[in-house]
Amino acid sequence: MVATLAPVIDPINRFVRKVPTWLVYIMLFLPVPYLFYRAATGGLGVEPINPLEREMGLVALQLIILGLLITPARKYLGLNLLKFRRAVGVMAFVLVAVHLGIWVVLDMSLRWEQMWSDIWKRPYITIGMAAFLAMIPLAVTSNNLSLRKMGAGAWRKMHKLVYPIAVLGAVHFIMVQKVWEVAPLVYLIVILLLIGLRYLPSAKTVRALFIS
Repeated sequence: MVATLAPVIDPINRFVRKVPTWLVYIMLFLPVPYLFYRAATGGLGVEPINPLEREMGLVALQLIILGLLITPARKYLGLNLLKFRRAVGVMAFVLVAVHLGIWVVLDMSLRWEQMWSDIWKRPYITIGMAAFLAMIPLAVTSNNLSLRKMGAGAWRKMHKLVYPIAVLGAVHFIMVQKVWEVAPLVYLIVILLLIGLRYLPSAKTVRALFIS
């Protein structure tokens, strides 16, 4: 597969190597001002807070999926986006934090007692909060200093938390709808497939087994 796609993938990889990481951070942050602009100008309806909250959460989930896609894309297609994986993960956390902030400040108006009650009584909020809390150590350690201090093995092991985080995020998305919809289920299926692909042998490994 990789050899077959090489004429297409190789130019993309050469282009990717020239793209500065800081530009990716800026591009991935753009949905935040864009969605707030839409909310302020009526693009999200006459009562924009809930749509704004949901749209921000959806983009965050999409970034989490994008982060999960990077390793399989390299493993099976030869598309090397590894230099952007940290940026994708950090910005996914930023958008989740903004999503939570919208709920805390705009939706709940800092009614802390009500929020604590909802966290414990409403499963979809409990699940969403659990996913956010699990993302904090990943965001805090997404730097070279943490990698050196923790050691590569421990660092990679901790960052596998992204798998349950992604599943929790998809389940949160499904439960927020309050009715069964196809799109949230598709997100969950895609996440499970991407996680599963990480544990399948690459095409190169399979060929080597048959040749040997």
